[in-house]
Amino acid sequence: MSRQQQQQQQQQESQGVVLTGYHSNAELLPKSGAWAPSCPPGQDHQSNLPSRRTGHYTVQQSQNTQHVDRYGPATTSNNTKTSNTEPLSVPNSSSAASPKSQFSSSPKPNSSPRSRLQPACQRCNSQDSLELELQMDDYWKEVENITHSGGEAGRGEGGGEGDVQEEEQQKIPEEGEQEEAWLAEAGLARLYDDSLAADQDQEEDSAVFLSTLTRTQAAAVERRVTSLQQTLLRRRNRQHVPDVRDIFRPPVKDEEPCKLKGETENGQKDVTQAETETELNVEVAFSEQALTYKDNNQRFTTSPNSPDDKLPNFKLLRDKTGQTRIGDLSPLDMKKVRRLVLVEMTALFDTAGIDLKAHKPVKVKTKESGLFCVPLATLLDQDQKRAPGTKVPFILQRLINHIEEEGLDTEGLLRIPGAATRVKSLCQELESSFYDGMFPWQQLKQHDAASLLKLFIRELPHPLLTVEYLNAFIAVNKLPTKKQQLQALNLLVLLLPEANRDTLKAIVEFFQRVIDHQAKNKMSLNNVSVVMAPNIFVFKGFRSKVTEQQEFSMATSTANIVRLLIRYQGLLWTIPKFIVNQVRQQNMESQRKQNRERAVRKLLKKITTDKPSEKVIPEESSHGFIRVQAPQFSKVSMAVQLTEELQAADVLTRFLSQDNSVAMKQDELCLYEIGGNIKERCLDGETYMKDLFQLNPTAEWVIKPVQR
Repeated sequence: MSRQQQQQQQQQESQGVVLTGYHSNAELLPKSGAWAPSCPPGQDHQSNLPSRRTGHYTVQQSQNTQHVDRYGPATTSNNTKTSNTEPLSVPNSSSAASPKSQFSSSPKPNSSPRSRLQPACQRCNSQDSLELELQMDDYWKEVENITHSGGEAGRGEGGGEGDVQEEEQQKIPEEGEQEEAWLAEAGLARLYDDSLAADQDQEEDSAVFLSTLTRTQAAAVERRVTSLQQTLLRRRNRQHVPDVRDIFRPPVKDEEPCKLKGETENGQKDVTQAETETELNVEVAFSEQALTYKDNNQRFTTSPNSPDDKLPNFKLLRDKTGQTRIGDLSPLDMKKVRRLVLVEMTALFDTAGIDLKAHKPVKVKTKESGLFCVPLATLLDQDQKRAPGTKVPFILQRLINHIEEEGLDTEGLLRIPGAATRVKSLCQELESSFYDGMFPWQQLKQHDAASLLKLFIRELPHPLLTVEYLNAFIAVNKLPTKKQQLQALNLLVLLLPEANRDTLKAIVEFFQRVIDHQAKNKMSLNNVSVVMAPNIFVFKGFRSKVTEQQEFSMATSTANIVRLLIRYQGLLWTIPKFIVNQVRQQNMESQRKQNRERAVRKLLKKITTDKPSEKVIPEESSHGFIRVQAPQFSKVSMAVQLTEELQAADVLTRFLSQDNSVAMKQDELCLYEIGGNIKERCLDGETYMKDLFQLNPTAEWVIKPVQR
């Protein structure tokens, strides 16, 4: 033992205290003794209550208890005094879950006396790892700030009317409940509920839906039906539930679904299509691509915490029929999208051998009005009464606008917290005067505004990423490649309720604008992600449900998810082409069934003058022209010749040049594809019209204001 270490040990023994660092291995955690709760800087606090300061070290009260550290000698403490805590850093991405994660015992020069702990064997050996260590230190500081705030800023006086919320609880489903809930959400409840079998419409809808699934998607459904059947047999001891072999029997040749041009079975193009590692293929189901990756036993992976400039520059493969963004499709088609996305997301995780354990949210009492601690749906409802069509809560919009008006060059923006007492007072003042327009925004400091924004996010009664899918978001890190992680996030964003999805988008767009000023505010992509992760993932009641080890291992995982959401937001809020194609197939199948029913009614009534059941392609289209309608404008329609290079944006430009009475700008208008094999779709400006016409020859083309 060195002389310095002997002096440190003697000093600790004379004070009767032990520095207890957090260890990621559960065996290293003390099994007894009270954890001292952390206190605000500059205050001493004595308490025997247990504290969950994950990633911190404390001066621990002990009665002649010996603590043995794997990297140091045993020490003995005999004092009951407690001291302040400080966040600890994670040296690298793997150490978050590694049993060898420790912290240095030597303080940094000119640092706080509450210095960090890290063993010599784990000291940073590169600039990248040093930067990551400092960034993860910000994570634990943010957790400490959240804990110090007490989560009570949104309650009390001025906190709005209605009941005060209780802690959000997660209920683990009982045996079979998870499969039932999953099948019901996918619209396949009749596969396990005999009472729904008599519903002809429901049965046909399920049959159409199942006929468009890929092999991996069908396997995901079959796996859950089989599991539920076994559970029901054990629970009810009866044998007449639907047999999975009947559900997935091979289709008869003359009943095979219509396939879109250039596609293989189930509308999927050849998965072996050439693509580079940075290109995202959205024409083939993600789960099919993952299965091919698994079959080829590929080992290409990306470090979960690569520096900002080393993240892959993913881009979508060019699609001549246009990119489909969230909001481009009609509500009817979006319902189909959500069902397909749920099955595809589950199939993707199944392919990687990841079993998602969804939690059921338990109803909690919440405030019926106000700004903080209010459900998103309630906030939007009260805001939409003032401004119909509002997608993001007014309070969140106003906080973001204020921070940007003050300038995004402020160093430490989002990282440096405002004073807790002042933030609490501001919160209560906002509650009482925000909607009256009497809040003094000019006096609101920027760091206080950023703290209020973070408070708003974490004080939502239900987590922004929802109780149902929070575990799935975290499990994304278990997928083997960055590409699969990005694909899973794309699907999860599509599964979020509309209010959550729109609010999340507004937040990550704001984060990107903060990052754009990183040269002055020192907030890089990694910095922002690390600081915001605990605010997004640590919802009410969460910390009381997990162990220190679980929370510690989640630190880098959740920061990585936030980082991907920010970096790839331009890709995540789009609908993959293979999903849109499956929706087209479902619509075509439904039309075929309707046509057959119409033909039967026609024969029964012996009516020969009915309109043709099949929609006839307009004569103009057969000669290389399409008729573009614009019923809301003075120029009602115009004929457009289809060429190889004609894009949707060209059609809008031509329309505006021929109708001078239109006061709207081109980006306020959209060319819509309506009917045929899609209900309604707002076209991307780079959509090649001839290619889309070949995909949907019976569609109508209508120009109208953007309805997003």
